[in-house]
Amino acid sequence: MSLSSVLPDLSPWRSTRDFRLLWVQGLVTYFGSFMAMVALPLQIKELTDSPLAVGAMGAVELVPLVVFGLYGGALADAVDRRKVILLSEAALGLLAVVLLVNALLSSPLLWPLYVVAAGVSALSGLQRPALDSLMARIVPHDQLTAAAALNSFRWNVGAIAGPSLAGLVVAYAGHASAYAVTVAGFTVSVLLCTRLSPAPAAHDAEKPSLKGLAEGARYAWSRPVLLGTYAVDMAAMFFAFPNAVFPFLADELDAEWALGLMYAAGAVGSLLLGLTSGWTSRVRRHGLLVVFGAAGWGLAITAAGWFSNVWVVLGCLALAGAGDMVSGLGRSTIWNQTIPDELRGRLAGIEVLSYSVGPQLGQVRAGAAAGWTGTRPAIWSGGLACVASVAVLAAALPRLVSYDATTDADARLRREREAARAAAS
Repeated sequence: MSLSSVLPDLSPWRSTRDFRLLWVQGLVTYFGSFMAMVALPLQIKELTDSPLAVGAMGAVELVPLVVFGLYGGALADAVDRRKVILLSEAALGLLAVVLLVNALLSSPLLWPLYVVAAGVSALSGLQRPALDSLMARIVPHDQLTAAAALNSFRWNVGAIAGPSLAGLVVAYAGHASAYAVTVAGFTVSVLLCTRLSPAPAAHDAEKPSLKGLAEGARYAWSRPVLLGTYAVDMAAMFFAFPNAVFPFLADELDAEWALGLMYAAGAVGSLLLGLTSGWTSRVRRHGLLVVFGAAGWGLAITAAGWFSNVWVVLGCLALAGAGDMVSGLGRSTIWNQTIPDELRGRLAGIEVLSYSVGPQLGQVRAGAAAGWTGTRPAIWSGGLACVASVAVLAAALPRLVSYDATTDADARLRREREAARAAAS
């Protein structure tokens, strides 16, 4: 096996200008967003000295994410997706300015932090379907898996470097400096978004409505392969997302110094998988990627809860991150290969719920189970439940397991439409 066969496939980067713009824009945004993501809860902690006050951020973020995620999906099918991305990115930059101004006050206020957290959640829910649905339009059909791998690599770089840099900036320069970096990042991001090509909706697209949302839900419900991707991801995150109990795990392992590494380990595993993701471009059975990746995630989380050596635990968490990325590549490819462009935004809104609500509920499950059984049993039992649920779903949804990009009817129709659009242009 040659080195080029495992290195990331750079075809989307070479062939598509808009993909390059979005990739760089996303990297800049991630650095700025992670800066605020670390500074915001730390500022709430300093102002209140209350774990409950910090945890309340999750409560104010969940409802806006659900509501605006669904609406954003309908909006992405009805208007120019470039405009949605540009305007929401500009609005996120304005919220960062609010954080900066508040931090510069002699006595910073608490309530604007919650308002901004809710606003960021709403705007992210609004923007994400437009971003996700645009990818299938600008990247050729046979490069979608490679594009997903490159996007995951970008996210993992941000998830590792962003919080690390943010911690240093907050510690040595203060919250205002961190928010200033966030504002600068969004300024650059908006400028890059202005250079994207227009992505207008179909000429017969309907205005956003509950009827349109219901049409998207019916389409998803009628496709067992899509249902399988949603269900597997929800089950994996609900049963085996133990981030909420990491502080207690670090205490039990007498390794408080390792808490930050526990949060970063999954992203490290995903990053390493991304650096060797060239083989994924040759996979055609993407449903198997979803199933085996999610099962691997569950097994690795089980091991992380079972072992007591902190370095072994960190290694297991890294393996879990690699498994999650494999599953994520399969999900992303199936979504982009099979969903018609006129429904892509609404289905992307449903996808936002499938991969955001699961971790939120998973943290609640992990915390409740830890209070009942102890920290480590809560982790390994959740991992086993994840593996069992993935096995049950794979048996109940054989179409997911047998999905083949070369023979699936929806994927074939999408290829034909793409070829016809290319010929017409």
